[in-house]
Amino acid sequence: MQITCKNCGQTYSGHFCNNCGQPAATHKLNLHFIWHDIQHGFFHFDKGVLYTAKELFTRPGDSIRDFVEGKRVKHFKPISLVIILATSYGLLRHLFHFSVLDKKALSSFKGVSSETANEWISHHYAWIILLSIPLFSLASYLVFKRQGYNFIEHLVLNAYVASQKLLLRIAIFPLTKFLNDTPAIKVLVDFLLVIEIGLMVWTYMTFFNNISRIKALLYALLSYVVFFIIFLVLLTLVVVLFGIKTQ
Repeated sequence: MQITCKNCGQTYSGHFCNNCGQPAATHKLNLHFIWHDIQHGFFHFDKGVLYTAKELFTRPGDSIRDFVEGKRVKHFKPISLVIILATSYGLLRHLFHFSVLDKKALSSFKGVSSETANEWISHHYAWIILLSIPLFSLASYLVFKRQGYNFIEHLVLNAYVASQKLLLRIAIFPLTKFLNDTPAIKVLVDFLLVIEIGLMVWTYMTFFNNISRIKALLYALLSYVVFFIIFLVLLTLVVVLFGIKTQ
């Protein structure tokens, strides 16, 4: 059956126009259309965010490798996902005045209060996460360079790893808020860090499947160490360049 596209006038057969990509079925604009548009267009819940979230906690490395190798229809795009999740988590931190910053550590920096630092982080959380992804990617690229993936593919890998961490933090936010300003919060934060490193290691081990699990494990841990060194070097440069004084 030949169909004339209502968007560009192209005659075609099938479910989508082969010229502009518009669906053949253009439903009447009603409440159902609005609800489906919210689900599909913004959050893409029908097969994007929820599918990707499930994959990141059941078969993370394999699903990310599928995306890198071209199986992308069901996945939510990595950078868009990070922006949505980081913005949501930053908003939660801001609305509930939640902070896991070490006040003692901050007190060593003159003129920097924990409240000011927390508000700044909350307002810029999406950018902080986005800027950390290239650092993780540089570390994994250097350590796993022989596996044949280019730097952009490492960016995709680490964008999904960042999303994985953010999904975890959002899921347990009620607990972290409940424990905020109690001695237990430090234990929870330390435990979260261990879990996040474990998730990253698991993801790397299953993504880089051309080497042994032991070798992938050691490389993943080395990658985190390399990231930490890069981060400390950059932090030192920021302190020196911007003249941040410590007591």
